[in-house]
This record gives sequence, C-alpha cells and structure tokens, in this order.
Amino acid sequence: MKKDLLIAFCFLISLSSFAQGYPGNVPSVTVTGKIIDQDTKQVLEYATIIFSPVKGKKITGGITDANGNFSIDVRKGDYNISIEYISFKTKKLKTRTINQSTNLGTIALQADSEMLNAVEIIAEKSTVEIRLDKKIYNVGKDMTVKGGSASDVLDNVPSVTVDVEGAVSLRGNENVRILINGKPSGLVGLSGTDALRQLPADAIQKVEVITSPSARYAAEGTAGIINIILRKGKALGFNGSASITTGNPYQLTNSVNLNYRTKKINFFSNFSLSDRETPGHSNSNVSYLNTDNDTKYRNEDRQYDRDRNRFNANGGMEIFITDNSNITLSGVYRKSKSDDLSTNSIVELDENKATLIHKDRLDAEKETDESYQASLNYTKDFNDKGHTLILDAQYNNSEENESSDISENKFFPIIEREISERTSTDEKSKDYLLKGDYVLPVGENTQFEFGFRGDFNRLNSDYLVEDYEGGTYVKNTDFSNDLIFDQDIYSVYSQYGSKINKFSYLFGLRAEITNRLIEVSQESYKKKYSELFPTVNLGYEISDSESFTVGYSRRLRRPRHWFLNPFESRTSETYIFTGNVELDPSYSNSFEIGYLKKWDKLSLNSSVYYNHSINNYEMVQREEMRDLDGNGSNETLVIIRKPINLSSQDRVGFEFTANYNPFKALRLSSSFNFYQFETDGVDRFINSDNEEVIVDYSTKNTSWFTRLTARVKLPASIEWQTRGMYMGPRKTAQSDRKGMVMVSMAFSKDILKNNGTISLNASDLFNTRKRQSTNYTATTITEGEFQWRERQITATFTYRFKQKKKRARGGSYEGGEGEGGMM
Repeated sequence: MKKDLLIAFCFLISLSSFAQGYPGNVPSVTVTGKIIDQDTKQVLEYATIIFSPVKGKKITGGITDANGNFSIDVRKGDYNISIEYISFKTKKLKTRTINQSTNLGTIALQADSEMLNAVEIIAEKSTVEIRLDKKIYNVGKDMTVKGGSASDVLDNVPSVTVDVEGAVSLRGNENVRILINGKPSGLVGLSGTDALRQLPADAIQKVEVITSPSARYAAEGTAGIINIILRKGKALGFNGSASITTGNPYQLTNSVNLNYRTKKINFFSNFSLSDRETPGHSNSNVSYLNTDNDTKYRNEDRQYDRDRNRFNANGGMEIFITDNSNITLSGVYRKSKSDDLSTNSIVELDENKATLIHKDRLDAEKETDESYQASLNYTKDFNDKGHTLILDAQYNNSEENESSDISENKFFPIIEREISERTSTDEKSKDYLLKGDYVLPVGENTQFEFGFRGDFNRLNSDYLVEDYEGGTYVKNTDFSNDLIFDQDIYSVYSQYGSKINKFSYLFGLRAEITNRLIEVSQESYKKKYSELFPTVNLGYEISDSESFTVGYSRRLRRPRHWFLNPFESRTSETYIFTGNVELDPSYSNSFEIGYLKKWDKLSLNSSVYYNHSINNYEMVQREEMRDLDGNGSNETLVIIRKPINLSSQDRVGFEFTANYNPFKALRLSSSFNFYQFETDGVDRFINSDNEEVIVDYSTKNTSWFTRLTARVKLPASIEWQTRGMYMGPRKTAQSDRKGMVMVSMAFSKDILKNNGTISLNASDLFNTRKRQSTNYTATTITEGEFQWRERQITATFTYRFKQKKKRARGGSYEGGEGEGGMM
C-alpha cells in the first residue's frame, strides 16, 4: 500500500508539472543518479526523489527504475533534495544550485532499524516480473510449488520447460546453463536433473531467465542462463519461518529458514528434510519389421516405486567490514538416500501375436549422494559511483554411490528364476572456481569492466557390471570401466558500456581456453581448444513504460563426461547407450530483438529470436543383432544410442510474457512460446553385416508451449491459484511426440494473526503429465509412454516468527555473475 501511494504521489507530481508546463524563460535540465542500499549495495527500485525549490512551491520529483537509476527534468534553480524509501532513513542533500544537467552519482540509503523490523517479509508482488534484459519469477506467493523442489519451480518459469524426466529446456533448447546465486554450484551436483529435485522450493527466493547474457557470464549454454537465487534474510534481529508438508503419494517434508542480522554481520540459513515416495510408470511396444527373428513384437511395461530421503542445508554470514566493503562466507551440504524398485514386465510375440516369452525383470537400485560446497566472496566499493572490485572463490565436492541387483523371473514357456546381473557406480567429483570482476566508471554514464575466471573439474567414475554365472558373480568386461575426466577452463573478458540520452549499448568480448583429458581402460584422450565469444546488447527507451532491446551472443555447448565415456550402459536388455570420446563442442550464434511495454494494469514483454548452431551433437540410433542369452541360439535386435557431431541447426521463434491485474482480487500471468527448428545432418556407418547404412537426420519442425496462471482472492481471506500448461507436439527425424497438458491447483489461507499459512496443492490434477511418443528406425517402430511422477496432493503449514506477511521493496541478490554494463 505504501509503495502504491509513493508511486501515485510521484505520478501526480509529474502530471502536475507537465500540465502546468515550464515557463518559456526558465529552461529545464535533467538530473540523474542512482539509489542503493548502504549495507548490501543492492539497487533500490521505486525509491522517491523529491526536488523542493528554495523559492517557490512547485515541487517536482520522480522514482527510480528497476536498476535503481533515475532521470528527472527540473527547472533551473536552487533546490533542497530528499530521497525516501520505505524502511530506510530519508536522506536530504544540502541546497543545490542546478543550472545545467547534473549527475548526483550513487546515493546510499541507510536502513531504519525500527521500521525494518516491522516491514513485510513474503513478497505480495506479482509472481512474474518482466524486465528489459530478463524475466524474474518470484517464488514467495506461488502456492503450486509449496512442498516441491527446484524442478517444480523451474517448470513454472516463463520460457522454461521441464520434461517428465526432469530435463530443463529454455525456449525448447535443453542446452541451458543453470547457476545458483550467479555461480555454478554443488547443488547441481554430478547429475543436474536429480539434484534439482532435491533442492527444496522453500529455499528459493526467485529465478532469473537471461536469454542474451553479457560477456561477464561464462560462454557455456547455447540457449541462455537460468540463475536460481536462494533466500537470504535482510531484517535486523532474529527472524525466520518453518513449514511442514505431507501428501499422497506419501510425502513428509520439513524446512526451516533462520536469519539473524546486526549492523555489522548477517547470518542466514535454510534446512530441509524430506521423505517421499514417487511412483511412476512407462511402457514401450516395439514392432520389428523385415526381420528373420521369430519375435515380431516386444512389449515392456515398467512400474517405478521410489522411496527417497533427503537432507539439504545451506547458510552463511555476511561481514560488513566497512561501509564500502564486505565478505560473505557461505556453504551448502546435501545428502540423500534412495531405494528404487523397477519392475519390467516383458512379453515377446510372434507375427500372430502369440506369446513366445513372458518374463519380469526386476531392478532393485540403492543410491546415496553426498556433496558440500564452500564459497567466499569479497566486495569492495572504492567510491559511490560504481567503482567496484568483486572476488570469488568456490570449492565443490560431490560423491554418488549407486548399486543395482537385477533379476529375472520367467513365466513362459517355462517357469524359471535366476539372478542375471548386478551393477555398481561410484562417482567422485571435485570442482574449483576462482574469479574476479573489476568495474571502472568512465565519466557519468559510461563504464569499463574486465575480469578473469578459472574452472577446474576433476571426476572419477567406476562402473562395474557383474553377471551371475555358475552360482557366482563374474565381472563383465564388455560393460565395466573406470573413467577419469579432467577439464580446465581459463577465461578472461572485457566489456564497455555507455548510455547516451535514451540509447544504451554494451559491447563485450570473452576468451576461453579448454583443456580436456579422458582416461579410460588405460588409454588417454586429450583435447585443447580456444575460442572468442563476442556479445552485443543495445537498448532504446522510448519512454519510462516502453523500450526496445537488441542482443547478440556467441556461446558453446561442451559435452559432459557421460557423453564421452565410450563404454556401454544399459537401460534394458535391448536398449543400450554408449558415449563418444571424440565428441567436440558445438557452437551457436544467437540474435534477439525484445520489446517491453507497460500499462497501468498490464505489462507485456515480447521477443523474436534466432539461433544458428554448428557441430551439433545428436543422439543417433543404430541397430545390431546380439546374443543376449549367451548360448548362441537366439539373437535379438538391439538398439544402440550414441552422440556424434552430426548436424547444423537453425532455430527461430517468438515469445511473449504478460501480467494483467484487472482488479485487486484477480491476477493473471501468461506466457507463450512458438519456435521452429531445422536440422541438417546425415549419419553414415557400417553395420554388423559389414554393410554401409545411411540415415538422414535432417528434419524441420515447429512446436510451441504456453502457460496461464490465475490467482484469485476468495471470501474468508482464501486465495485460489490455478496454473495450466500445454506443450505442443514435436517431431524429429526419428521420433514423433504428442502434445501434453498439465493443470495444477492450490488454495491457501492465513491463520494465527497472519503468522501462519495453510495451503492445499494438487500437482498434475488430472494425471496427464505423460510423454507419449513414437520412435522409428530402419526395422523397428516403438510406441511408448513415460510418466515420472503420478498426481501429487499435498498440504503445507507454514509459521513465521518475528515476521510480517509482506516485505518492503528491494530484493537480495548474491553477486556472482550478475549483468554488468549500462543495460
């Protein structure tokens, strides 16, 4: 309410000045500057600047934009200037004579401890904020992710989709860089998909989507960057919140957020403990074409029963050394344990669909993951004009241990039970990060920036497969392997930006050198490559509510270690994956034009984008006849998947995101993304019969996805939120995927004098989140369906102590690879 009054006040001031006009003999000049938080150095959006003339009564003023900047036209004369912001002490500047356009520089406001303890803590603002250079999704008021994970949060972010297996895509492209607080993190771990399911939604403050990153960002990620920002309290004194979630299928999750702050130090922490079951299922029906094998059809029906226990802790402290420098120490610890049982019912049929074989394949898997991370940040502001030095160091240590006992029970043509094999995987990874950023203002509206970065990754993977033969386990040397993966990335960058009236630009150049070493089966494979990555970002502000941007960036996609391991691994007897040790990075050039328009109750952000990629690595499918029983009597057709540098790809698309608040009780948010991609590539290889096979992977396809979120305030202070999503069908050279719809619904109510909140959430209300697809090879057609998690119903209770329900403007952002320059 106070925020709205301030905005209305400034609007009336501006309207009054416009209506009265400046007398012709008193020309106007422009006063600019920037407002920040003195303690955290974060910009303050919607801060109020008031110009009171020493002589006269015609007060004028304005407010800061999303970057804390202001630009206000005033008449020449003498003024008393004051800067106001909720929960901060008003700052008054001595009488200034303003006879020409003036830059007041960076002005720091000090938090008012009495007001700060009474401000609101959980954001009441709209779920999605639209900025010129990014989209920001605020988690605080989204009831549909209560008790969920980071994957659930990302699946609600504009431009982002998460498929049923947890793979994250940005604008339909899976090669997206995921950061935590602006940096790579141990929270993403050795397997990003699983790790995101372990990070609780309650620990996340907001998510930034950056589709045209500047040179300050590492060049990894051809689709762009998703930056997950964790919660860190700002209120003075001790405060926090606790929540408990239960649901069906079984789930019990507890989380606690604690914060203690004085004027010189700030302690922040988040803890989460969960125990949950996530049942799912899949099936595949294979039709074999033109083969001499008796089996013409193979149907597999899998049921997944997963039981997972997880503990997450992250926390740290900020030490405010002086008014211009601070140190932040933070750490992350994650541990999880899972017991999963996959039951695969397999039926093989002849051409008349008579049963040849019926058996169950059981895979009992146990897995433990443990990782920790330590981070150190030092920030020094040499003055209040943006002259800054930022240094970061980070260490990650992750370990995963997985074991599986695989058995088969045959029911036809004979009843037989035997243990077929067992597998185990031990992976250990250590990552080191060193980086520095230096920003030097040049004049009033120009700045120069440069920095360095070193990423060092060390990974060991031990994969063991044992077959049950003659009453004992025997190592299978065809599948077992040890892998050592070392990768060092050295990079430097520089960028230069300026703002001239309403036009701004930011030019950058980044250089990266990559050294890669792979050791497997006592053989070494080394590769070294260096590249330059230019970036250009342009902006033009038509008015305070309308602007254009143009962006260009060159980026790359590096293959992960599991894509490089040349040994085979099995998801089933007839479906095998193998890596490619010779795989090279792929490169892309991306162009984007954006348009932002704001009205009183509506905001719209739209963009047109184009991406051209070369040296793409695609997952090709090749067929081979193998003797699975080992007795030479019955060979079966096996499908082998392998990544190769195969193609070039052109991707063009259009998207928009809109927020509409027609009245106080209703808030609407929607997004729409339409894209077309065209791939050009041909795979040539020699099959097991020593014949050359040519498979054309060239394809052209269009797809789209859309979301609509509605939040309604009902009587009795009940809030109702509904989110619907539709992912359009998609076609590639070897597969067709059907469209998919999903609806989630939630209700919440505040109790205990607004210190507590209860919410009820139904995720995937109609149980329709299923991937249905058809895959083609030269001799097979496979129709399949996969559902990772069935419909989930949860209830959550949250209690806040020494907190109100809302908070003042101005979020917390933990530095790292933030946007630089003048955009």
